[in-house]
Amino acid sequence: MNDTRALAAQALADVALHGMSLREAMEQRAPKLRDPRDRALLMALLSDGARWWLRFDAALDRLLDKPLRRKEPEVHALLVLGLVQLDILELQDYAAVAATVEATRALNRPRLAGLVNAVLRRWQRERINLLADLDTQPQTRYAMPPWLVDAISSDWPAQADAVLADGNREPPLMLRANRRRVTREALIEQLRADGYTADAHPWLADGIVLPHSSDVTRMPGFAQGLFAVQDGAAQVAADVANVRDGQRVLDACAAPGGKACHLLERADVALTALEFDTARATRIRQNLDRLGLQADVRIGDAGDPSGWWDGKLFDRILIDAPCSATGVLRRRPDIRLHRRASDIAALVAQQQRILTALWPLLAPGGRLVYITCSLLRAENETVIGNFLAGRNDANVLPLQLPVGQAATNGWQILPGDGDLDGMYYAVLERR
Repeated sequence: MNDTRALAAQALADVALHGMSLREAMEQRAPKLRDPRDRALLMALLSDGARWWLRFDAALDRLLDKPLRRKEPEVHALLVLGLVQLDILELQDYAAVAATVEATRALNRPRLAGLVNAVLRRWQRERINLLADLDTQPQTRYAMPPWLVDAISSDWPAQADAVLADGNREPPLMLRANRRRVTREALIEQLRADGYTADAHPWLADGIVLPHSSDVTRMPGFAQGLFAVQDGAAQVAADVANVRDGQRVLDACAAPGGKACHLLERADVALTALEFDTARATRIRQNLDRLGLQADVRIGDAGDPSGWWDGKLFDRILIDAPCSATGVLRRRPDIRLHRRASDIAALVAQQQRILTALWPLLAPGGRLVYITCSLLRAENETVIGNFLAGRNDANVLPLQLPVGQAATNGWQILPGDGDLDGMYYAVLERR
């Protein structure tokens, strides 16, 4: 099958109804499309389909007499994509409707083509009233699960509406210049010469900002390892870690290796990149090779150092802890479809386990940086507070960034602060 919308409907059904990751769904379907424009449309449909699923899935309950999501999941997903084309991508009405109806036939569901046409036409007629109805509830206004709306509203009441809205905005494309191979200024010049709009980030020393996503593998300098893709909130890690030549550094939970590579670009350190998952560790090695960097990549459990630690203390430890990823919803829209409120307690337990296990590996005077891409205080301030309770061998180092706000024992960047992803940082020094 090479019908882009039909492929997108199959993939979106896998993501929204069967738990597949957006990345995996895209990787499975994109090779079936030869034209780069078709692949770009597939990605746009999938990204916005996942991002707005909870809004338009609810809309279909108002438009259909009988739901289709169980008996005809691919057609249900196709209808969501039809509404996305009309309301989000703002494609020409006639073309969007006609192409979506045709995709019904490509899915071998020709008997449902009339229904698909009727539902999309009804949306066009009743759109204003339907949108007003959807906007009455925050979960359908922002296309967020109710538990997450409640959690963000509870933790960040003054910023909740802005945070929820930002989760649906297209993020900029942010690059990190590999200072081992190129200056940021020279790389920006190369990008501009090739027709890209690229600017230096105002306060991140290695950051470059492009207004829209693009196929980075086609950009000048990618194959030569002149840059990596990394959001600015993640680039902060190298600044707060403050690595120095000759230090021993551990990047726990390191995949895909962005922060580890950034540390290696900053200083000549002996870096151990630890990852529990073998396949994800392969991605670390691939990124190291492309950027011309070297690290000791090990497979192991960060919460059980006995299986991989050589007994030598580290001067710096980075814990990019497994978390709910609620701070990167705009970049990974499928998270809202897969994460559950019941996941948080298990994640907190894992975060506390890793932090407690790795602290003894830090040399006196060393620095541990605890990071999550979560907005939830339970995963951030509470984890650090519980770790510090009754402990007399840890100092919390002061931290202040140009964007974000102070949080207990750390600093919280909320989505949209400086147009960055959401991320929490705490920096602890061992006495």
